[in-house]
Amino acid sequence: MIVNVLFYAFGAILIATALGVITARNPVHCALFLVAAFLNSAVICLLLEAEFLAVTLIVVYVGAVMVLWLFVVMMLDIDVTRLRQGFTRYAPLGALIALIVVAQIGLVVWVRNLGLGDLPLAEPKPAGYSNTAELGRLLYTQYLYPFEVAAVILLVAIVAAITLTLRQRPGQKVQDISAQVAVRAKDRVRIVKMDAETPQ
Repeated sequence: MIVNVLFYAFGAILIATALGVITARNPVHCALFLVAAFLNSAVICLLLEAEFLAVTLIVVYVGAVMVLWLFVVMMLDIDVTRLRQGFTRYAPLGALIALIVVAQIGLVVWVRNLGLGDLPLAEPKPAGYSNTAELGRLLYTQYLYPFEVAAVILLVAIVAAITLTLRQRPGQKVQDISAQVAVRAKDRVRIVKMDAETPQ
């Protein structure tokens, strides 16, 4: 079936781009790999008839979050050499977490005896069905408080990113707004009277 072929194809590309995110040495390249991963995830969401999630991945994550992340990476002036030196120190912990994740995926894929049984296929939706309306109904009724908590967390993250970019660095020129407002004309301008000179 063409849907299964597309699912496995985009799933393989998604795995490859996810590996590129964690193996690329340049932070900008990591961001570009993450954009590709988001795009492939959006295609998989379209195959699962979750159009709202696909559009959200493209508009919110690719169009807004990744652009903000790139600006933060560029403005923080991260020392990439120093990060590479500390990579081997956390490699054993990363390998352990990767093994745990692989083991969990193996349990989900290969173990059939979990008591779940075979899940039925999703029934086709009627012509007037909108998953956006259903998601909005759940989001603003049953999950309203978690939604508000997530909004506050994102606000704190934005404020923290702006604070990090405005930190004091050597050679950085900072404006003193109060000193600029308190400037008086007589402190900055001096009028000098000179005798007129007649041309020879």
